[in-house]
Amino acid sequence: MKVTSYELRVTSRLRMALRITALMAMGTVLLLSTPAGAETLLLKGAAVHTVSGAALSQGEVLIQNGKVVQVFDVSKQTLTRRLLPTDTVEVDLKGLHLYPGLVLLDASLGLEEIRAVRATVDEAEVGEFTPDVQSWIAVNPDSELLPVARANGVAYFEPVPQGSAVAGQSALLALDGWTTEQMTVRKPLALHVFWPRMELNMTPKEQAPDKAKWKSLDEQTKERAAKLRALEDFFKEAQAYAKAKDAAGKGEATAPTPDPSWEAMLPFVRGERSLVIHADEVRQIKSAVAWVATNQFKVILAGGLDAWRVAGLLATNRIPVIFEHVFALPSRDSEAYDAHFRAPEVLRKAGVTVAFTVGGGFAAALAKNLPYEAAQAVAFGLPADEAVKGITLYPAQIAGVADRLGSIEAGKDATLFAMDGEVLDIRANVKRMWIAGKEVSLENRHTRLYEKYKNRPKTK
Repeated sequence: MKVTSYELRVTSRLRMALRITALMAMGTVLLLSTPAGAETLLLKGAAVHTVSGAALSQGEVLIQNGKVVQVFDVSKQTLTRRLLPTDTVEVDLKGLHLYPGLVLLDASLGLEEIRAVRATVDEAEVGEFTPDVQSWIAVNPDSELLPVARANGVAYFEPVPQGSAVAGQSALLALDGWTTEQMTVRKPLALHVFWPRMELNMTPKEQAPDKAKWKSLDEQTKERAAKLRALEDFFKEAQAYAKAKDAAGKGEATAPTPDPSWEAMLPFVRGERSLVIHADEVRQIKSAVAWVATNQFKVILAGGLDAWRVAGLLATNRIPVIFEHVFALPSRDSEAYDAHFRAPEVLRKAGVTVAFTVGGGFAAALAKNLPYEAAQAVAFGLPADEAVKGITLYPAQIAGVADRLGSIEAGKDATLFAMDGEVLDIRANVKRMWIAGKEVSLENRHTRLYEKYKNRPKTK
């Protein structure tokens, strides 16, 4: 019998309910009601990478109630311990580097476990236009891939629905929590639009692999125009619905009949939330930017394979890029081998804000490699501090949560991790991590398997 993704989620919830029941039986459920990060912590001895400012070679971070209260530069100021609460826990991080938690946007993490097993992939719905789809509802909190990503510093992620045109909404989730409700930090975050492909297949019919599916250039052009027209009409109808709602609210007209799709579109056509346009090829990007300029939507570009080719256009229109193709092969014979290694620096020089993500067919499993996407760009010209911002502060800004996340500053959430080297160094390992002031476990399937096979019986 085929197991559906819905049945997997129900099974996951059942397992979670059984665990909670067991905790109640042991009298430990009270731990769940304790506010996260309620204790006062003083993290000391580490090199503090604030990201928003200069790194402190001798820094101390004071945390209360899950928030950063103050960041001290020990070389310039002395912390008076007498002013600290008596219950302050001092955490010695000597020799380590302290960074804000990494933010992974445009991810399939939580929606995909094993790509080859259909029942564990729940990232798309049927239909061309499904704006009411909410990706975070489908996230599996028990996924083995979540703690793997967390163990390398990823603290927040955005699970993105996939689709043909308007795929649905995403949210920002923390890599800590029993349920998706506990994990969700901001919802909805963005609406995801997959821009129609613009290239034409020039292959003659006699050379086509499947002659039954071959289409002439005229047919392809008409099909492309029809898809663009359908997308534009969809947004015009959503805007008309929003205007009708606004007029009804002022008593100037009768309220339109409620419609789930149009209701889901309201915060996006009103400019309250951003659209994420997924486009790679240069003609797609140009077409999308022209459409955006006409409609004046808040827009983010995701994918961006050819974004470096139109960096000036993106900068002029103030469109940030979530770049996922650092390790992609050159898409044209005329491109240099390092075209995509250099792309983030080309974009930065033009004035485009660049955040990094992990793309490819194994994006969920390789989410842990987020720092190394940025590190590769550093090897080809991108300043190291910009690369670190591209996995911390810039994605937080794009997600609209920079007032809480992305850097180590007073007033922000105490989401940070300590590692034995710099974050862009593949040899460095995360040693401790806190999300909203609560220390989280770094145990994952990789560490469990390591311990298991490290202790295997030795043969003589």
